[in-house]
Amino acid sequence: MPAVEPAAGPSGRSSGERVSPILFKRVLREPLIHFLLLALLIFAGYRLLGGDDADSKPDTIVVTEPKIEQMATVFAKTWQRPPSAEELKGLIDDYVKEEILVRQALQLGLDRDDTVVRRRLRQKMEFLNAADAEALAATDAELDAYLKANASTFEIDPMLAFQQVFLNPQRRGDTIAKDAASVLEALRTNPAADRALFGDPTLLPPDLSLSSKTSIGQTFGAEFAEELDKAPLGQWGGPVDSGFGLHLIRLTQRMPGRVPALDEVRDAVVREWTNAKRAQLEDQRFAELLKRYAITIERLDKLGASQ
Repeated sequence: MPAVEPAAGPSGRSSGERVSPILFKRVLREPLIHFLLLALLIFAGYRLLGGDDADSKPDTIVVTEPKIEQMATVFAKTWQRPPSAEELKGLIDDYVKEEILVRQALQLGLDRDDTVVRRRLRQKMEFLNAADAEALAATDAELDAYLKANASTFEIDPMLAFQQVFLNPQRRGDTIAKDAASVLEALRTNPAADRALFGDPTLLPPDLSLSSKTSIGQTFGAEFAEELDKAPLGQWGGPVDSGFGLHLIRLTQRMPGRVPALDEVRDAVVREWTNAKRAQLEDQRFAELLKRYAITIERLDKLGASQ
């Protein structure tokens, strides 16, 4: 049987001949080929890194037993009874829904540039610092040192008691200064005289028992309290001005202010020491965080010029 010759193509070459290297290089230069190869590489990398369809590997949400107990406890405190099985299931379902929606919102970046969210996150970070400070326990030596270093904060106010004769500026007009001098002379000459004969009617008490200097200042004014604290004991003096008018005063008792012992103000010292530690911890931690960032503050010259 005669041998069969391979059929020749239109170009005269047989169909069994290989494609020439020149034609292969020309094909590799085609942009479409480059695009297809790049797409294949990306797809292969995606599969290698575990980028399967989201439904095949869903995120995991674990509703732990402590979380369920917490939800049940909050429900019981609110409604004064434990939740039923159906109500507890509703709480769990609502928690799962919230968790899913929060995760989706974070993936979409909905938390960014939201003033309310940013403020809440800042508060939670500050609460962490506060909790750490609350867990600290100061020794008596630390509290005593803090008390001495901040004595003015805990100082017990001076206590003052006094008598007064009130002169009403609306009633006496331009003669009030002259009247005050005359009344003062009469009181010094006869300390046992009836004060009601010299003063004007007022709702202010003629005698004030021992009261703190601060409370006296709140009633009569801070300058009045200062002048009263400087007054000599047992002598009539003045006149001292207040928001009501003029007062002739006699200091009858004084208890000087003092720095208390630790046991007298322990609770207040512990509270202020804890607040100071909280601020210190917050500053230290923020300083450490600040080291991780390069801060650039742009000038607002252009903004100012455009207004």
